[in-house]
Amino acid sequence: MSAQGDAGSRVPGRAYVVGGAVRDALLGRPVHDRDWVVVGASAQQMLDAGFRPVGRDFPVFLHPRSGAEYALARTERKTAAGYRGFAVHADPSVRLEDDLQRRDLTINAMAQDEQGRIIDPWGGQRDLQLRVLRHVGPAFVEDPVRILRVARFAARLPDFHVHADTLGLMRQMVADGEVDALVAERVWQELARGLMEPAPRRLFEVLRDCGALARLLPEVDALWGVPQPAHAHPEVDCGEHLMLVLQAAAAEEAPLAVRWACLMHDLGKATTPRGEWPRHPGHEARGVALAAGIAARLRVAGDCAELAALAAAEHDHVHRSGDCAADEVLALLQRCDALRRPQRFEQLLQACRADHLGRGGDFARKPYPQAQRLRAALQAALAVDGGAVAAAAARSGARGSAIGAAVTQARSARVRQALQALDR
Repeated sequence: MSAQGDAGSRVPGRAYVVGGAVRDALLGRPVHDRDWVVVGASAQQMLDAGFRPVGRDFPVFLHPRSGAEYALARTERKTAAGYRGFAVHADPSVRLEDDLQRRDLTINAMAQDEQGRIIDPWGGQRDLQLRVLRHVGPAFVEDPVRILRVARFAARLPDFHVHADTLGLMRQMVADGEVDALVAERVWQELARGLMEPAPRRLFEVLRDCGALARLLPEVDALWGVPQPAHAHPEVDCGEHLMLVLQAAAAEEAPLAVRWACLMHDLGKATTPRGEWPRHPGHEARGVALAAGIAARLRVAGDCAELAALAAAEHDHVHRSGDCAADEVLALLQRCDALRRPQRFEQLLQACRADHLGRGGDFARKPYPQAQRLRAALQAALAVDGGAVAAAAARSGARGSAIGAAVTQARSARVRQALQALDR
């Protein structure tokens, strides 16, 4: 990889590839995007060269031909709480080393020049070899988003560990209330990105280890230490079960909505009175309310919030559907609005399968025939022409609710046939 990514372009000053592109190339991982830093140039020089300004808070410009982003080298000074409380300084006197020093982790604080030489003033290459996530310097504590970013990188690079000193700084930031200053949109953005990494359980383990999970998602944090019946959950602990479920969803390469639903599906168990442990009667309804509260607080994407509510309410019914008669199965499909939204129902089945697999012992290898059974039932119900059945019922003198009952009866009969064919 060379910093001369836009050969022939006239970039004022000296341009360097920085950050993730350098890190990933050294790790032998695919490089999809390159971030550029320009040293020794002013904003006016960038404009005169045809670059288009896009940064509202930072001096960032788009290349006139390639559209790549170029940022002027800059320094930052903390002026207020939260991740927006910074004063930015960018002019031709800012050195590359000054720009790299403000970054979060050593593995993200490397640059590469046009000749392919690595500039690594903070030991990023060493920490790549040691498989460690280490902060660059004391300025790390000034931006609470870095707590979320470290946790996200732990999920992306699961064989890396967080350096003890870095973890200590993260804990201090939590104690100082810096996490409480994070805005909801940024929290959701980082959580969503972390959930889509290969090892999402590491995201929550790191957040829990530094105390941030209890501040950001106390409903999730409360699951650790809550027991479940050992005969169905050899892992027993609800928090550990949640981590296993997330990993099962990641192994299936499930989309974000499914992974969020997995995270939310068992929240109600943390509110079960201790006297009712390890069983959790009524946890579904309590979980729906808790998931809705989180969705409102963090401004969670609508499809994720909807699927989470559905999974919290119906996951146990999906698990038990193998013993249900046709009319009960049809009622489940109708509650889930599966006939109108079959794709969302398929995502619910993905979440429930992950919940089934996310257990200790031999359970992780057991099949999940409920999904196949419910898919067959849904296809059978969809095969019924509801309009034709309703018209025939009306011609026979049916009115009002009787017409709907005729459609339901026709679908139930078709579902029964499909289930009987599967059970043969």
